[in-house]
Amino acid sequence: MAVTRTFSIIKPDATRRNLTGAVTKMLEEAGLRVVASKRIHMTKDQAEGFYGVHRERPFFNDLVSFMISGPVVVQVLEGEDAVKRNRDIMGATNPENADAGTIRKELAESIEANSVHGSDSDENAKIEIDYFFKPEEIVG
Repeated sequence: MAVTRTFSIIKPDATRRNLTGAVTKMLEEAGLRVVASKRIHMTKDQAEGFYGVHRERPFFNDLVSFMISGPVVVQVLEGEDAVKRNRDIMGATNPENADAGTIRKELAESIEANSVHGSDSDENAKIEIDYFFKPEEIVG
C-alpha cells in the first residue's frame, strides 16, 4: 500500500472541550502522521466555500454556523492508504453507529457535533489540503 495524504479537521465541539491532543493521539496511534497542522477560526466565507458541495442541502446553513462557532484544527495526515485509515479511525458520521474505539464513538457529542471531518477520497483530499495549506506549510 502506498503512503498517501489526507485532510482532517478537528471541529469546534472538540476544540471547545480541549480534545485536540486526544484526537491527534488517536490519529497517530492509527498509523497516521501529522505533517501539517494549524488552529484557525474559519470565516463564514471559508466555511461556505469549503462546504459548497452541500449548499443546496437543508443542513448547509447550520453546518456553516457550527463550523464558524469556534476554532478548528486543520491537519494534513500522511500514512499508508491515509484516506481509508483516517475514515476508519473517525468512525461512522453518527456516533451512535460508530464502532467502539473510534474518534466519533469515544469523543463526539452528536451527529452534528461529531468532532472530526476527513476527506472521503484521494481526489477530495488534495482539494481540501490545497484549500487550507500552501505547499511549504506541509513538512513530511
